Amino acid sequence: MMISPETYYEENLKGKTATQILFAIRGLKQEISRLKNNIENPNYLCRMHPSEDVRLWCTRMYLERAKQALVEAGGTYVPSKAELKAEEFNANIPFISKVEFSIGGFFDGFETRTYTIEGDNIYIDDEHSLIFKPSDLGDVEIEKMNKDSFLEGLADLHIGEWCSNYDSSRWGDTVLDGTQWHLYIYYSNGRRPVKIEGSNDYPYNFDKLQELLGIDP
Repeated sequence: MMISPETYYEENLKGKTATQILFAIRGLKQEISRLKNNIENPNYLCRMHPSEDVRLWCTRMYLERAKQALVEAGGTYVPSKAELKAEEFNANIPFISKVEFSIGGFFDGFETRTYTIEGDNIYIDDEHSLIFKPSDLGDVEIEKMNKDSFLEGLADLHIGEWCSNYDSSRWGDTVLDGTQWHLYIYYSNGRRPVKIEGSNDYPYNFDKLQELLGIDP
């Protein structure tokens, strides 16, 4: 059973030195990496309760509480390059102007959805590379969301932590066809676009991205 961040602090960090808290922080970061790696494994099956996904969410909260405890103990937390990258992504979320998501394969074609943000509205354009295959999307749920809700959903995905490329070869898979996808994010403040691509391989919360975009995982 998972515990609250304050209970975690009381049981694991209270009264510890800055050095001891830093050791705990390293352990929490390693656990986050391990959980994400487990979920991304193509052979992953959820057999535990709480699930890896829930444990990941809780561990993130423990990490934030541990960082706070470090400061309270007189220490200084120095973020890694990966953490700085994630922070920079989050800082630019309010300036996102367009999101393009494409997924598909050689035989079934590619569906590409473009989400353009104008004011408080989100406009969606949907295209399929096989013009003889009609789209059966119906009403897209995201059309009922305002800009703030959409951007909050993107922030919850921690996209700033994602790799720029996901390839199934890291799991020993040499299949070249299958499913390919890309996520391109554009900004209104001059920031370079974020471009993430994948082939038969996905970040740990890819299904949540599809749900946010109104696509059935």
